[in-house]
Amino acid sequence: MKATTRKHLHLPGLLERARSQFKRISDPLEGKTNYALPDCLMSGLALFGLKYPSLLQFDDDSHGKERIIHNLKMLYGIDRVPSDTYFRERLDPIEPLELQRVINRIIAQLQRARVLESYRYLVDYYVLSIDDTGYFSSHEIHCESCCVKHHRDGSVTYYHQMLAAVLVHPDRKTVFPFSLEPIVKKDGMSKNDCEHNALKRLLLNVRRAHPHLKLLVTLDGLYADGVIIKLLKELDIRFIITAKPADLKYLYEFYAAAKKVVLEQKEGLTTHTCHWVNQLPLNDTHADCHVNLLCYDEQVQHPKKARIKQQRFSWITDLELTEKTVIAIMRGGRARWKIENETFNTLKNQGYQFEHNFGHGQEHLSVVLAYLMLTAFLIDQIQEYGCRYFKAALRERKRLTRLWDKMRGLFLYYFVESWADLYTAIIEDKGARLKDLLNTS
Repeated sequence: MKATTRKHLHLPGLLERARSQFKRISDPLEGKTNYALPDCLMSGLALFGLKYPSLLQFDDDSHGKERIIHNLKMLYGIDRVPSDTYFRERLDPIEPLELQRVINRIIAQLQRARVLESYRYLVDYYVLSIDDTGYFSSHEIHCESCCVKHHRDGSVTYYHQMLAAVLVHPDRKTVFPFSLEPIVKKDGMSKNDCEHNALKRLLLNVRRAHPHLKLLVTLDGLYADGVIIKLLKELDIRFIITAKPADLKYLYEFYAAAKKVVLEQKEGLTTHTCHWVNQLPLNDTHADCHVNLLCYDEQVQHPKKARIKQQRFSWITDLELTEKTVIAIMRGGRARWKIENETFNTLKNQGYQFEHNFGHGQEHLSVVLAYLMLTAFLIDQIQEYGCRYFKAALRERKRLTRLWDKMRGLFLYYFVESWADLYTAIIEDKGARLKDLLNTS
């Protein structure tokens, strides 16, 4: 694959690109500390890149140990590693949106390297799956940006949530994070207000960062309303949105009365049945907003038993529904789950420690750390897509969590000169005699 030879898609090139962007971030504490902001931000990438379980352990390992200091310099370009206290103090006042520019630059590099071309869907659209997830919760620790939940027993929960937009393709496992938008206290008290306001910002930021990409977003039924659909049209972004009958009664009344087109296809033990109607009014409030409604039934015959598993899905879209497009649109709608399965579940269960509190701060620390973690995840996804060293090392270790353990072990106990050396040591699986490493003279 050509991607394996592209310098800027290898780990050293991606880390250098990240560092060059970190240098452009405005530093509220410039001149007031001995720790350069790029070193602090690169330390965050190292923390999440090496899958440390806690900031305290990273701090313990990176101070007073010559080989760790050497490895952080050689692999991440860090001249001076901050202590955990300085690390939190330096990152807390940073404006989080500045870190989005780092992700934007990496995505732009993928576009220039023609990696994104293999993710085109429905001829030439790029599918962005958008969903929210929580990453911090506490009954005591909080900041000005924390969302607040008041319970009937009088207790209070402070929490952070974020919306993420991830580039997906129904036929590809690898996903590429595109954008992150924190849901903050000022967004409102209800779930609808919070997530709608955050989605508006995310869509505007994505379109601003990628003005020429033909985008198709897949969204949860929470966003099946006229305000969001009109914004999508203004931004020239196409959509496939889950359509729940209980939420769209007006739409489904027109659907029930309309003449439907039906398509049935068999694929092995699976039967696909699509029913659709084009140009239906969304609701009485936005009767001038017309959408196309696709209802899909899936029946899967058990290979050995006389049993059939049935599922039903439905979506609204502004893509024209025809016999040639409904199956592809259905698959695009179902690809929305890749943000849960290939993104959030990976961050929570594959070594990134997404729900661990690495630091909360008084201003933006929690959000800044979420951005750094997502950036590290994006870099890892690019390696899994196109780096022959990474792929060979993963084949040797078989699982991502075992690969992270091996990488961190070599990082901790050996002087490492380059990422190529680190991956080669994993691929060749060579050991060393402990007595050869000891000074026995």
